[in-house]
Amino acid sequence: MPQEPNSTLSNRKAWRVPSYWPFVIPALVVIAGIIIFPWLFTIWMSMHEWKIGAPTTFVGFANYFRLPTDPRFVESVWHTIVYTLLSVILPLIFGTFAATLFHQKFPFRGFLRGLFIMPMMATPVAIALVWTMMFHPQLGVLNYLLSLVGLPAELWVFHPNSVIPSLVMVETWQWTPLIMLIVLGGLSAIPSEPYESARIDGANAWQMFRYITLPLITPFIFVAAMIRMIDAVKSFDIIFAITQGGPGSASETINLYLYSVAFVYYDIGYGSAIAVVFFIIIVLLAAIMLYMRQRMHWNQTGGAA
Repeated sequence: MPQEPNSTLSNRKAWRVPSYWPFVIPALVVIAGIIIFPWLFTIWMSMHEWKIGAPTTFVGFANYFRLPTDPRFVESVWHTIVYTLLSVILPLIFGTFAATLFHQKFPFRGFLRGLFIMPMMATPVAIALVWTMMFHPQLGVLNYLLSLVGLPAELWVFHPNSVIPSLVMVETWQWTPLIMLIVLGGLSAIPSEPYESARIDGANAWQMFRYITLPLITPFIFVAAMIRMIDAVKSFDIIFAITQGGPGSASETINLYLYSVAFVYYDIGYGSAIAVVFFIIIVLLAAIMLYMRQRMHWNQTGGAA
């Protein structure tokens, strides 16, 4: 019986429709509808002068060229950088310390762990309302506590110089438990043999933490830093509920300025340009963090080899 040439068989295989396409197409349609199309439409809007109630005019990249000369946008970028750095570094420090502490065995450890993670489970608006009352210069509990130790009262979120540190205090209080849980998972994965060898060699607690614990949990800390960085750079709810970007524009981040331009001044075109630039900043930060994590992985692999 004559056999078909290999080329004919390969052509039939090439033109055969994959059996999984009926399951893939609905997902592609959903992705295109809720992710791809909105972003393409946002880019299209950013190239137009579009204000509510006025005709739409194509302006090209004029909205993007306007950003570096906008002092309020430049100020919001600086506020975002400071806010993000502090909101990442402080939870990392306190979260790592809390994970090291809760990794030890002591009475009521499970209960205290559950108590410690409660701020993370609260809604941001409820947290903002509670902290707003605590920040009150006359009636707030924070100034009352300062008066007990003889320190002068602070204006907290009501002064331009202290508003961002005060908001970072709220972020640190809320998200330190998340860092603690991630690092705690890393501590649980560390074997006990390196510590036993270190004790035999006479190492103290600090030396074991510095040369054994910290290098082994660094990948977990890095993952926690990446998650915290992406969340902090686009933070909106806490800042808006407590200060709405004030006093003046002292706590106005890119996110809040974008909201003001698009939904207060109804400058949709310029607001879309800010949204596109903001999205690019977030993607670049995430790409840098992933690249550094990959480099760290190869260094560790090479070092282990």
